[in-house]
Amino acid sequence: MNQQQIRSLLTRVAAGETSVDEAILSLRSAPFEELGFAKIDHHRGLRQGVAEVVFGAGKTPAQIEAIVTAMRQEGESCILITRLSREAADALAPRLAGFTYHETGRIGIVGAIPAPDAHGKIVIATGGTSDLYVAEEAALTAEALGNEVVRLYDVGVSGLHRLLSHLDEIMSARVIVAIAGMEGALASVLGGLADCPVIAVPTSVGYGASFGGVAALLSMLNSCASGVSVVNIDNGFGAGYQASLINHLTENKA
Repeated sequence: MNQQQIRSLLTRVAAGETSVDEAILSLRSAPFEELGFAKIDHHRGLRQGVAEVVFGAGKTPAQIEAIVTAMRQEGESCILITRLSREAADALAPRLAGFTYHETGRIGIVGAIPAPDAHGKIVIATGGTSDLYVAEEAALTAEALGNEVVRLYDVGVSGLHRLLSHLDEIMSARVIVAIAGMEGALASVLGGLADCPVIAVPTSVGYGASFGGVAALLSMLNSCASGVSVVNIDNGFGAGYQASLINHLTENKA
């Protein structure tokens, strides 16, 4: 149960539309539900504003189905499953109503993506097409958390004119997620153009000396552009989540 649902429940209690006993019944599984192999944190949305996200890698389709079913029974309308393989998605599709699989980002979504409820836009930019698997993980995460996302793909610094043709989108962004492998220069360039936070995501794309993304990671950590922060290699989910927190900051504090 998220903050909005609990607020609605308490409002109905205050208005006399719901009894205290009925409200307690609605919160009966708080703060978590024991499934034997997992403990579902039903108060995650209340504490953090976002419901628990299911990490799909290493879980069987049956375990994922049980977790999602428990979350839906508690009123979660949009459930995000990250790092989900095609094989697991194929097994889940006939068992979960409202399930959609996005293969590029390895993301499964149960339910409808909500309409954006933040005022700003999140720009997701990639150095190359080979970075799309991380970019789509970030973009779909941000969209599932209620953000408007602008995708700027294949705008790396080897053809700088491609990036500069999108200055309007860059200048109007609330947050930018810069995703690049190789030497990871895209984050510094965007950090020097934009007046908003830039979240850099190094990817494991590159030739031998890229060391599986370590070269891009170190380059981004050593960026001379102010306002650039860095998440771990290939961590599109972490970047999309952090971007959503920033984009919702004013609304959360209001």
